[in-house]
Amino acid sequence: MKNIILCLIILFCGELLFSQKIILHRNSGGNQILYSSSIDSITFLPFVCGDEIRYEGKTYNTVLIGDQCWLKENLDIGTMITGWPNNNGVIEKYCYDNLPANCETYGGLYMWGEAMKYVTNEGAQGICPTGWHIPTEAQYLELITFVNSNGNELKREDQGNGSGQGTNTSGFSGLLAGGKGYSGGPFYALGEWGSFWMSKPNTSSYAYTMQILADTSTINIHAGTMVSWGMSVRCIKD
Repeated sequence: MKNIILCLIILFCGELLFSQKIILHRNSGGNQILYSSSIDSITFLPFVCGDEIRYEGKTYNTVLIGDQCWLKENLDIGTMITGWPNNNGVIEKYCYDNLPANCETYGGLYMWGEAMKYVTNEGAQGICPTGWHIPTEAQYLELITFVNSNGNELKREDQGNGSGQGTNTSGFSGLLAGGKGYSGGPFYALGEWGSFWMSKPNTSSYAYTMQILADTSTINIHAGTMVSWGMSVRCIKD
């Protein structure tokens, strides 16, 4: 955004900045240098699902599934911690086995409160980018209906085994990222299941998750303990 503002200033300040250098930073990596004198106009194209987005220093792919636009990767933002998260204005995440490389591959694992930024209204933005939010129960149920309750269609092709082998026909590219154990316990089940927080509380202590499993095409809806389990987060477009 800063670079866009700079470009606009350069373009509309006339001869004073006629030969100023403009550096365009690309989401896909690399820079391109232009001079204001070589630009006739700038056209801003609207976001189309399938475009990449840049958020907190990381590029995410997007995918249209039915009428829904999803991030194609698990969210991975914030600071890795090994203890309990706090409502301190800093987004805190777990990385499986406390290895940052696992966050890069599988995304962060978040307590529900952290994912929601400590609000409880269903459909909240939480830690998602602007214009995106933590999915509601109805939105996950719509996704499940779209794939005819076949979890293999949600799993990436290299995830699962046997009757649970992923086909990823939906493009959701789900990962079996496991979770952070109950009551601050150990990490569990990498490669065995993946659970994704919904923004709907079940009770004052539990919230819903969608779970996919390695050895079956079954999709489960569970209630996980808000303050004890670290789970994956996917974002959906507003």
